[in-house]
Amino acid sequence: MSRSTRYTKKKFGLPPGSLVFTGRKKTEQLQISVMDYGPEQLEESQSRDITSCFPFRDTSATSWITITGLHETEKIDALAKHFGIHPLISEDILNIHQRPKVEVFDDYIFITLKILDFEKDTRHVGIDQVSLILGSGYVLLFQEQQESLFEPLRKRIRESKGRIRKMNSDYLLYAILDIIVDHYFVNLEQISGHIETIEKQLMTEPDPKTLNEIYRLKREVLFLRKSVWPLREAISRLEKSESPLMTEKITPYLRDLYDHTIQAIDSVETNRDLLSGMLDLYLSSVSNRMNQVMKMLTIIATIFIPLTFIVGIYGMNFENMPELEWRYAYFVVLGFMFTIAVGMLAWFRRKGWM
Repeated sequence: MSRSTRYTKKKFGLPPGSLVFTGRKKTEQLQISVMDYGPEQLEESQSRDITSCFPFRDTSATSWITITGLHETEKIDALAKHFGIHPLISEDILNIHQRPKVEVFDDYIFITLKILDFEKDTRHVGIDQVSLILGSGYVLLFQEQQESLFEPLRKRIRESKGRIRKMNSDYLLYAILDIIVDHYFVNLEQISGHIETIEKQLMTEPDPKTLNEIYRLKREVLFLRKSVWPLREAISRLEKSESPLMTEKITPYLRDLYDHTIQAIDSVETNRDLLSGMLDLYLSSVSNRMNQVMKMLTIIATIFIPLTFIVGIYGMNFENMPELEWRYAYFVVLGFMFTIAVGMLAWFRRKGWM
């Protein structure tokens, strides 16, 4: 059963807006993490009580609220009602197989996208879903498990590096998206390195294991393509949005983010084309190896054809064969056969067949 359809049966027959978590439980309990900051202030807190983040909806500072663990649907529902999130959006947050997209509403913007993680040991592309909601003065981030990916951004906020503490919540949204897209390049570079390794194996010792690895990696890249391609449309829609939540100052940053997204898509397409070409390379390598084997066998058979012919003639044992009576006939025939074999080898080498 594919990853995209493995858990959809949980929602079969339910009315629209039903809150059903379609993934696997990756954290024991739901965790709330809040960073409330401004140019001269910073407040951090963590809690398991969903109501602890409610007061940060209306603060004058910028609030980054991270919800880790989506399996407790009752708490997600309570948070959605407090922040005025539509039930269909809550349903998309809990559906981890949701296609990356952007939805613009009057008082908030909803974004869902994928986080990639290429595991070096298993050569497997892990994909987690992240959902973001941009409101007036706050950003809600929903994730399945704790991601260390955002720690550099949190460190920048704590140390007040750059302009993030001076900017609004729309810049915080951009910073989160920028980290996710930049992480795409890290994973795609690792995938490209693995593809180069497989390509070298194809040129030296192609075997069925290499072919299986190509097919497996091709499926991974295809699934990755489905996760990255829609992001271009989502970023474009966010850039062209006329929502008052997106200020004019953020437009150049979104345009740069869009360019990065295009580069990531180009890298995915390049890897996809390389893997498709490697299948042809595998068949060509196997065919070349077979040709080399057949070539060597043909040379050996060609050398032994005249030798076998000579042996066959003198193996008939007719009485009227004068050579059989010669004293040195055996040695002469052996020398003649040796001369023929050496001569044919020299001729084959001169022709470049060996």
